[in-house]
Amino acid sequence: MIRFNRAIAPVSVLSFDLDDTLYDNRPIIKAAVQAQTDYLNTLPGYQHQGLQQWLHCRDCALQQQPKLIEDVTQWRLQTLGLLLAKQGFNADDAKHFASAAYKVFAQARSNITVTDDVLNLLDKLATHFTLIAITNGNADVSQFNLNNKFNLVLQAGLHGKAKPHNNLFDQAATHLQVPHKAILHIGDSLDSDVQGANNAGCQSVWLNNQAANYTYKGLADIEITNINALSHLI
Repeated sequence: MIRFNRAIAPVSVLSFDLDDTLYDNRPIIKAAVQAQTDYLNTLPGYQHQGLQQWLHCRDCALQQQPKLIEDVTQWRLQTLGLLLAKQGFNADDAKHFASAAYKVFAQARSNITVTDDVLNLLDKLATHFTLIAITNGNADVSQFNLNNKFNLVLQAGLHGKAKPHNNLFDQAATHLQVPHKAILHIGDSLDSDVQGANNAGCQSVWLNNQAANYTYKGLADIEITNINALSHLI
């Protein structure tokens, strides 16, 4: 299904969110968290206390440094550090083991295989549009089979403020030397993807394929229920 809520202006750039747009991110995150937990459980003196302790440390990290909301990598590192400190690890050991735990997480986090139909779709779209990625996540595209599919990859934290802030969209327009309206951003979240693109003056596609509650009440320019519906843009 593809539904046009507004007539769209000419587009030369397709911008993609990654997680839950080009692949199902839920099993990937589950596996990465498990890898992180397995590593922590090998540390002498570490006692696993479950999800509630993790969430508590995560909230504490954000309270101490509110800007972590823009960078999920640093947020996880700081949370790991607090978690280990609460377990009695000294500052140096907490920092060292937090970094090591994050590396284990990150390796599993980017253990992603995008399906052939999505790869083929991107190849077809690339013959008509410049393809880029704008993501709030921390998957490393160079480590899986989306490598070399995009002319530009912008990641929140590493390159700028997280969507729905317009920072990454502004950078994309400047880098590609195109007006914002020439960028059509595709993503699964109304709150980050559609709101961010709309606020930045780009055009938007909402991949509406999962049950979720959103606060943003604006409309995407286009709504789809399957990523392959983008073939209609050709």
